Amino acid sequence: MRIDFTKRYFRQYRKLNGGDKVKVNEAIRRFVADPHDPSLKNHVLHGKLRNKRSISASNDLRLIFEVEGDYVIVIMLAVGSHNQVH
Repeated sequence: MRIDFTKRYFRQYRKLNGGDKVKVNEAIRRFVADPHDPSLKNHVLHGKLRNKRSISASNDLRLIFEVEGDYVIVIMLAVGSHNQVH
């Protein structure tokens, strides 16, 4: 699996506090090991984010991404609270 990150993702990541950055890094580590790890709550999004997916790093900390192939390439698009990444 190759993971790419957008500029938007990096801008949002830099604004996170240290504890949230640790949670995001751990979620990405778990995601690489198993994209369908139940603790990540990996799911398809609807509405204006149709065809995108989301995983959870904590109760209100989400990572939005796109998948190319069968998780061959993953593009992380956004990170933040549920309201920030819609």
